[in-house]
Amino acid sequence: MRTIPASEAKTHFSRLLDEVERGETVAITRHGRVIARLEPAERERFQRAQAAAARIRAARIGRGPITVEEIISARDEGRKR
Repeated sequence: MRTIPASEAKTHFSRLLDEVERGETVAITRHGRVIARLEPAERERFQRAQAAAARIRAARIGRGPITVEEIISARDEGRKR
């Protein structure tokens, strides 16, 4: 992870976005303390998906395999008829 002072980040913001788009994470500092972090949006989405999958697996413990009826019920839940 690259670290850059806020004053330099302001000056080179477009270049920093290009780096983040290529997968780099950039920490922005003020007076030597990290105040913000620029990171690829895909990484956050992937982490949220992993966490959701873990919660689903934890909820399924002791319930056996999921049935087709449960899948259909979950799909249809909240749909207007």
